[in-house]
Amino acid sequence: MALPALSLSLQFGDLPDAAAHRAALPRHWVVRCIRHALDADAEITVRIVDAEEGQTLNRDYRGRDYATNVLTFDYATEPLVMADLVLCAPVVAREAAELKKPLAQHYAHLLVHGTLHAQGWDHETSEADAEAMEARETEILTGLGQPDPYA
Repeated sequence: MALPALSLSLQFGDLPDAAAHRAALPRHWVVRCIRHALDADAEITVRIVDAEEGQTLNRDYRGRDYATNVLTFDYATEPLVMADLVLCAPVVAREAAELKKPLAQHYAHLLVHGTLHAQGWDHETSEADAEAMEARETEILTGLGQPDPYA
């Protein structure tokens, strides 16, 4: 079965350590992670931001005044999935270090996580929904040759 088509815009904000994040996110890998998480064709922008931009977006759109790892702004699911995924580079790097995981591996998990959110998956609605979303993330990531992010 063919994977869904993806039109991707990959953007990097003004990051002091941009080289490490660019190295962890080669375009072909970002495309692969997202396409494997899609159930339909999509137009997605992935933006890698600093802590200030991440905090501002989280505060303004979710009412939470801190930078978080990934924010998903979903605009449509039919006929195309249309969304912006905003990943906060310093938060992702800190979490990867705390989890003792390579940066690219943690980014892969968050790209899949954000893409599932763009299609209506939600882990905050119930324990059952959280378990279903985690199981789907694990299935996608192991299919990409990545370890279970929850193990």
